Amino acid sequence: MNELDQIKQLAGITPANSSNMQPYNPGGSNVSVTGTEKAEIQREKKIEPGTDEWFRLWFSKPYLTGETPT
Repeated sequence: MNELDQIKQLAGITPANSSNMQPYNPGGSNVSVTGTEKAEIQREKKIEPGTDEWFRLWFSKPYLTGETPT
């Protein structure tokens, strides 16, 4: 591999399959599914946007802090 090809690979310019690298897949998480679930909770509990409860539902990180979103 010449110097230019190496620079392209390090810069991420070459396709993942040509550089023997796998494309990034963030654990298979689907943002739309998570959003849909939170929207359903919001409707069920009649949570209004902008309230403290709404911010806790949408922005809490239970896997980091252990807090419950609702």
